[in-house]
Amino acid sequence: MESKRQRQVAKQIQKDLGEIFQKDLKQLFNGAFVTITDVKTTPDLAIARVYLSFLLAKDREGVLQIIRENTKVIRNFLGERVRHQLRIVPNLQFFIDDTAEYAQKMDTLFAGIVIPPAPIEDEE
Repeated sequence: MESKRQRQVAKQIQKDLGEIFQKDLKQLFNGAFVTITDVKTTPDLAIARVYLSFLLAKDREGVLQIIRENTKVIRNFLGERVRHQLRIVPNLQFFIDDTAEYAQKMDTLFAGIVIPPAPIEDEE
């Protein structure tokens, strides 16, 4: 269970990384629109797991690889923003968030289910 402090830090990191990705590092992603869907922090706030969603990206794995290669640059930008709130800037780990695609797949499966009507019983 996450503590209140973990949730606060995760929310702040999510907000700041969103701004960094949209303003400071926009040119890095080859026109892809990157959003941060969730951030999970460890209890000691040393590691932040960042879950990303991509729009207009032909190669999601390629964009994720670019982000992972530039983790130090992203962490430096984050450090400039949170230097007065956090003692230690957490190490960042980036992952693809595929929950939207999973939900869409499940919706498609449920829409394809054919349920036959119940047989009508004779009332006597």
